[in-house]
Amino acid sequence: MIRGRCRYLLLLISLTLAAWGQTDPVASLRQSFLHPPEDARIWMRWWWFGPAVEDDELVRELRTMKEGGIGGVEIQPVYALALDDPAKGIRNRPYLSDDFLHSVSFANQIARQMGMQVSITLGSGWPYGGPHIPITQAAGKMRLALVGLPAGAGRVALPALENGEALLAAFVVTGTAASYEPEAAKRVALPDAEARALILPASDSERLALFFISSRTGQQVKRAAVGAEGFVLDHFDRAAIEHHLQYAGDRLLRAFGDQPPASVFSDSLEVYDSDWTPDFLSEFEKRRGYDLTPYLPELFSGTDELAKSVRHDWGETLGELVDENYLQPLTAWAHAHHTLFRSQTYGEPAVTLSSNSLVDLPEGEGPQWRSFSYTRWATSASHLYGRPVTSAEAWTWLHSPAFRAVPLDMKAEADRFFLEGVNQFVGHGWSYSPAYAGEPGYAFYAAAVFNQHNPWWPVMPEIAGYLQRLSFLLRQGEPANQVAVYVPTDDAQADFTPGHVGVTEQMARYIAPELTASILDAGYNFDYIDAKAIDKVGIHATVLVLPHVDRISLATLQQIGAYVRKGGKVVVVGRLPQHAPGLQDARDAAEIERVAQSSKWMFAARDSEVSSLLKRAVAPDMQLDSPAPEVGFIRRKLPFADIYFVANTSNHAVSVKAHFASRWTNAEEWDAFSGKAYRADMELGLAPYESRLFVFHDGSDSLPEPWRGQAVDGSEVDLSQAWQVAFPELHHHVAMTSLQSWTEAEATRYYSGHAVYSKDFDLPDTAPGSGRHYFLDFGEGTPLPPDDPNKPGMHALLEGPVREVAMVSVNGQRAGSVWRPPYRLAVTAFLHGGKNHLEIEVANTAINTLAGRSLPDYRLLNLRYGQKFSPQDMEHLEPLPSGILGPVRLVPEAAAIP
Repeated sequence: MIRGRCRYLLLLISLTLAAWGQTDPVASLRQSFLHPPEDARIWMRWWWFGPAVEDDELVRELRTMKEGGIGGVEIQPVYALALDDPAKGIRNRPYLSDDFLHSVSFANQIARQMGMQVSITLGSGWPYGGPHIPITQAAGKMRLALVGLPAGAGRVALPALENGEALLAAFVVTGTAASYEPEAAKRVALPDAEARALILPASDSERLALFFISSRTGQQVKRAAVGAEGFVLDHFDRAAIEHHLQYAGDRLLRAFGDQPPASVFSDSLEVYDSDWTPDFLSEFEKRRGYDLTPYLPELFSGTDELAKSVRHDWGETLGELVDENYLQPLTAWAHAHHTLFRSQTYGEPAVTLSSNSLVDLPEGEGPQWRSFSYTRWATSASHLYGRPVTSAEAWTWLHSPAFRAVPLDMKAEADRFFLEGVNQFVGHGWSYSPAYAGEPGYAFYAAAVFNQHNPWWPVMPEIAGYLQRLSFLLRQGEPANQVAVYVPTDDAQADFTPGHVGVTEQMARYIAPELTASILDAGYNFDYIDAKAIDKVGIHATVLVLPHVDRISLATLQQIGAYVRKGGKVVVVGRLPQHAPGLQDARDAAEIERVAQSSKWMFAARDSEVSSLLKRAVAPDMQLDSPAPEVGFIRRKLPFADIYFVANTSNHAVSVKAHFASRWTNAEEWDAFSGKAYRADMELGLAPYESRLFVFHDGSDSLPEPWRGQAVDGSEVDLSQAWQVAFPELHHHVAMTSLQSWTEAEATRYYSGHAVYSKDFDLPDTAPGSGRHYFLDFGEGTPLPPDDPNKPGMHALLEGPVREVAMVSVNGQRAGSVWRPPYRLAVTAFLHGGKNHLEIEVANTAINTLAGRSLPDYRLLNLRYGQKFSPQDMEHLEPLPSGILGPVRLVPEAAAIP
């Protein structure tokens, strides 16, 4: 099946290239951009709480998603939000029960009938695990028990062991738990299995016994559904993952029948403290060539180069085990079941950048485009290993609390994902919310809500269409990042400590925000690369950056040398490499140091100096006439064109001229909201959070010029007074003399929903035909100060003059919507001389309704199932300003004089 998909993909590419050969390829691409394919639509993570789901509600929610521009779902069963209640028809179906599997099968069938795709997590919550995982297959860790021996003592009791634990080794050293030298620890023989104590020769000194125990973390599956509670499995143990796939995976896939899911999913690893597995010592010796046991004190407490070398070897072995015993079996299992494996392959335990090469669909998380990022980690791997699609778990914690996020927040974060190379969105998310949940319904504890229970839902098709067009276009051609930043995996592994074995968790000290800024602000975009990728696929970027690298293998250095001899450029930052990665490589250290010192590399003492060296190596991809660090870009190369996506990520306008490195001479600007194309203007006048899309090619097209106007003095019409405002859900109507927030009136203070503003205004009979363009202008909005950087999530730091979306009709015709800067709408085509009727439907968020009621009481729920969640930031809610805040003006513009 997978091979068949590949053949189909090759056929599709061939047919596409043939079509481009027969017609104008830019025109064909432009038409596809106007009507992008269904597979570029956004997806939603669909939380099934309990799971207590019913067929009728599943159908209704899928239909609503489809209408909103959503193309797929990822089914994620999680914790219950309601107790079983026969009177209300509420029944939590245990995970993997026949009833639950029926719901999976039914949802898949209905989604397929609607032309939607379905993915499913191979478990409930995260990480993988559950009631079927015995303690002997639970996530492992090394435990050190320290027992003091007073002077003269010769007997020490062995530590008590729990099920799933085993005593590995014992050492004795002079000193105390607070102060001892691990390199001086002497290994002592373990007594017989029946013994209760260790007998040692007496000593006049105070001593310390060190007992090393193969243990378990005890971590439980997070946010598990009813019946899915249990231990997280050991990701280093193939038997554990095979057991899980047999217990959960096979049963889930049988529910899909002959319509397998588009993918199966592994969420964030987050296997905390897991740094060991029972057969680790034998695996270590087989792979590293020496016995780790004598070095265990150094591994735990050493501070010298020996300890770092041992820790590197320990970390490298952990990485190999998670690759071979977790990722590879999962991918093979997915292929055997005619589907693909999508994975968030970062964090703990011990995965590397190139671990992503073992999965079909790498997925990232987090919009941190100007610092080290899990998202760039995933997109880089896709670029390196030829994966055309990289998804992102988008909008996690967006504008907390739940229901607070608005479309501008979605766009602001999504644009950052695009800048990092994402071209598929899995929204976080969609809460299954039946009628008995009331309004605004259910919400996941750490997420925004993107369903029809949020009043601004009517504009969801607009934001979904924007994301669909860009996701499609940013899959075309090949990535064109000119800079590769080396991931110092060997250094990160040498930095591992017991309980902390994440390569990505070490990266902030090597790939610091200052380095990222130095590259981006100089006019380049970049990918990460690691030693395994250099070995497997080579270095294809123009410049390789080595950031603060100390440990590196001689083989990798030699490959970098070959890259330089072929014309590649290297910028080394902070220091030259000096050490071999691990203990057995130490013999190469002198040669590594010699090669590094003799290499023709450019040297930057500090991260901030990298930008100037890059410009010596290669011309920037996008050069701005004046510094604008808030403006980012990403480039894609096609055989016949270059694509540049440019975004202002800030809450203030930016005006700057841009110079692009494309060799093509004709420039177009494509509007991702409308799909229309215009002649491009390199003068970037970007409103807050505005983005542009440029396509460079060698063709010639008769495209319209974008409107460039200037205000006509004294001709604007003030529409800020005398509105009639109806609140349909409240059956309430007010005459609003001057525009103000709904929260100013007691009747609408806690109202969440829609209001319809209407008024008439007059224009001279000659106005519409005067050659002027008319814009309905709502103002600029109010910038907000930066949030606490330690707070999870993000949001647009701008309060708009319309809270939160406005859908405008002029003389009975829909003119468009307003929810993002610039807060104005072209209305010329809808106006006529004489009396004109203006109607604006405004929707806010569900927060105001929530602010007017008590928080849910989960006491009985927690007593029944345990506390599995805590609602985020829901205490002390206050109603938010809502409606049109004013002023509103009708602004005529005349064509600008060049």
